[in-house]
Amino acid sequence: MAPQPDRSLQDRGAERGAVLALLPMAATAAFYGLPTRLQDQPAVQFIPQLLGYLACMLWAARNPGLIARFGLEPAKIGAGLVRGVPVGCVLGFFNSFVILWCVPRLGYDLTFLTHTPHARLPVYLMLPWFICLIALFVEFNFRGFLLGRLQALGTAALGAGRPRLRSNLAIGLSALAFSFDPFMTQTFRELHWIAVWDGAIWGALHVAMRNLYVPITAHAVEVLVMYSVIRLALLE
Repeated sequence: MAPQPDRSLQDRGAERGAVLALLPMAATAAFYGLPTRLQDQPAVQFIPQLLGYLACMLWAARNPGLIARFGLEPAKIGAGLVRGVPVGCVLGFFNSFVILWCVPRLGYDLTFLTHTPHARLPVYLMLPWFICLIALFVEFNFRGFLLGRLQALGTAALGAGRPRLRSNLAIGLSALAFSFDPFMTQTFRELHWIAVWDGAIWGALHVAMRNLYVPITAHAVEVLVMYSVIRLALLE
């Protein structure tokens, strides 16, 4: 799916403060230099995401039109659901197959999944409420704020030309930041690599459609499918 030229920034004027997106990315990189005893602390693991929301608030104070910039106009909700649901279903079943069939054959033990925070919470909270809430906040942070600001930084660095290169770099960097988020790596261990292609697909959808409801829906549906399938396989 070829990224469309980003006319939104042209229509609303140049961004200010896009460099704030580098704050959570720097915190993520710094996390891996900490001692193990600190990396194991949940409060430390969430610092990069919290800095992401703080950076977003500071950025939003300097740039009007957050709803339109992120692709969150109410008129886009219907299209987001229609396009996001099938993507989420395909990714959910594909990733469930990778986790339950491929990963054990590579010699990895999956029993740790029965002890994650997601597994410990009651099903009636996870399905669908908590999963949908997570998808909303995570996509707002990584695809809405981080990916969009990386695109703006790419425009500042490379100029208005080569939109495909700028978009692909932003998609790739935001997907890596998502995959290497400390909570992701500490909770899901080697499975965090799945988030690379998830993040790349969700990012490409957002860049192509300028509609954040698409990755939000795809993320929520995918995790609903994976949670249900993996819970049935490992916990029931």
